[in-house]
This record gives sequence, structure tokens and C-alpha cells, in this order.
Amino acid sequence: MAQIINIRQSRWETVQQVHLLDLKRQYIEICDEIQAALRNVSDSGMFVLGPEVKKLEQSLAAYCQVEHAIGCASGSDALLLALMACDIGPGDEVIVPSFTFFATASAVTRLGATPVFADIEPSSFNIAPTHVQQLITDRTRAIIPVNLFGQMAEMKILNELVRGRNIALIEDSAQAIGAELENRRTGGWGDMCALSFYPTKNLGGAGDGGMVVTNNAEYAAKLRLLRGHGMEPRYYHSLIGINSRLDSYQAAVLNVKLPHLDNWTTMRRQNADRYTELFRDSELDEMLGLPATLPNHRHVWNQYVIRVPNGLRDRMRQELADVKVGTEIYYPLGLHEQECFQYLGYAPESLPETHLATREVIALPIYPELTAGEQVYVVEQIKAFCDKNRDLLIPAQRRAA
Repeated sequence: MAQIINIRQSRWETVQQVHLLDLKRQYIEICDEIQAALRNVSDSGMFVLGPEVKKLEQSLAAYCQVEHAIGCASGSDALLLALMACDIGPGDEVIVPSFTFFATASAVTRLGATPVFADIEPSSFNIAPTHVQQLITDRTRAIIPVNLFGQMAEMKILNELVRGRNIALIEDSAQAIGAELENRRTGGWGDMCALSFYPTKNLGGAGDGGMVVTNNAEYAAKLRLLRGHGMEPRYYHSLIGINSRLDSYQAAVLNVKLPHLDNWTTMRRQNADRYTELFRDSELDEMLGLPATLPNHRHVWNQYVIRVPNGLRDRMRQELADVKVGTEIYYPLGLHEQECFQYLGYAPESLPETHLATREVIALPIYPELTAGEQVYVVEQIKAFCDKNRDLLIPAQRRAA
């Protein structure tokens, strides 16, 4: 407890508000580099798929430990392009987690294929391989495991499931660039991997941007065609593609940021460790579900997500908002419960772990520049809520023990 007291003494009095994310803090540190990079693009006159994009593709291929990287307009398009490269279409099924951002499944439906929703592992929030195995049919053409909140899914197990079958494995690492399983980075575990550079991501641009990384040269060549209307050479089209090119301004910003990524990841990991220590020192781990890093995983902590049981999550969130602590709910509904997917016929409780998670999860500030004092403030406010609701959070038999 001494560490908490020391942090409180140095920071407590100055903390009045904690934003869920404060992008300005990061920008201030590198603004001169970013402005110079943007000027260089303006001076060059090469605004789409120019030298900055090629540089970023080469750097990110190396960072992800793969052979090829293909820039595109967004993380959503990265998923779409990966499925297009696999010729996914009507009559095909693609297994996806229900507990994920909408783009994972919408990419499937935009091609006329059918998303098949899988449940999650409660410990990691990632797709459950045991359920995936039950869902595979002769119509299954792809599986999209999402490396949610910054931790990789069980890709080794999933690779075994698709071995010898005509099933593509496409990683959705929009939230998990730099994450690892058994010291091997996300990007090369599947046939392809989709990345997002939306500003809230660990490597975020100044707008939308995405990339597909792969070790497969044939997929890489096809992806480069598909992102530019299937055109090569100019005005000659061998495929029907889309317009999804990464612009040079975004690539220039990302080229400035990429060398800082590992340091920012270290800061996120330190913040996650501090949260966990503060929660345990405050004995809140008896009342809340805390996130954890699984064995042999490198978690990059795009989000720090706790569970608030017994229907108290929304009440806690409101009380945190009242004391100016920013939070978010990722996600309030499983995709199988969304109105637009009701035609698939899922009942809300048909994916029980997803259904429970959507009613318990709440994400806390975790960005690299978050201070120790701000984290203390967040935990103290959560403790105040839990102390008031202790009888509701801890079952009677555990309180008696």
C-alpha cells in the first residue's frame, strides 16, 4: 500500500479529470516531426501510394515479421480486401466472433457471404477454438479470429483446426499490432492479417488507414490489384476491385510514429501492471473481474477492460462520469444481437459468454501518456463505488468467509 500512498501524495491533488484517451499528449511530443513530414508530402505532390506509403509498407512488414504489407484506406477495408483475395462470396460461411467491432462481420456480409458467430473465452474475450470447431461445415471458407483489446487469440490451435482444409485464416489485429504468441508476432500466424491505423489504435494516424500483411506472395499481388480497382497497368482491369488506397499524408504520420511504437507499448504494459497492482492492493479483485495476460502472450493493451458483475456496470459508469473519469463499453451488444443480423436467427443467450461480457465489461483509460496519479484517481473512484455496493458485488458466502 505504500506505493499507492506515495503516488497519491505526488499526484492526487492535481487530478480533477481523466480522459479515456488524450491524443494531444502524444502529438505534443512529436508535433515538429509530424509537421515536417506533412510538408514533405505537400512539396512532393505525391499524395496517394507515394514514397511514404512504400516506406511504411516496408517498415511494417519488418515490424510484423512478414514478407509483404499492402496499405489501404482503413482497417475495415483491410478485412474486406483479405476476404476478396480469398474469393469469398455468396454461399460461403465465415466464422467470426460475435464479441468484436462491427467491421469484422460487415466485411463478410458485403461480399454476400454468411457470418457464423462464435462465442468467446471469458478469460481473454477472444474467440473460443472449441466453439469454432463445432461451427465448421463444408461451407466454411474462412475464419477471422480477432486479437481483441491487444492480446492474441489462440492462433496455434486455430491453425491446427484449418490444417488440410480449404479454410483461410485471417487475423483481425486492428487492436493488436505488436502482440505476440510464443514470441511470434501477430501478422504471420494466418494467411493474412488486417491492421487498423484509426487514431485510437496503438499505432494511430490522423484519420483512417489500414494495412494487410502476409507471407503469401500471391495474396500480396492480388491485394495490390484489388485496392486499386483491379487496375494494372493503368486503365486495364484484370479484377473487379475497390478504391482503397492509403494516402501519403497518413503514411507520413505513421512513419513518424512507428519508431515510437515499442516504447508506447511498454508504457501501456506498465500502466496495465499498475492498474492490476492498485486493484489488488485495494482488494477490488474480490469484487471485479480483472484482465490478465495469458501464458506465452505479449499483451499490448489497446484496452484495459474490467468486469463489473450483477448488473452494476452501467451504474458504475455513470458514477465515474460524475467524477470526470472517462470510460467506454466495448461492446454493449454482441453482433449476433444487433438488429441488422437478426435475419440469422440467433437468440441473445445462444452465445452465453458473449452475452454476459456485453453486460459486464467497461474499459478504463490506458493510453501511454496516462500518469500514475491519474490511475490512482481512477481506482480510488472505483473503490468508492465498490465500497458502497459491496453487498451486491460479493456473494454472501464469500463475505462470510
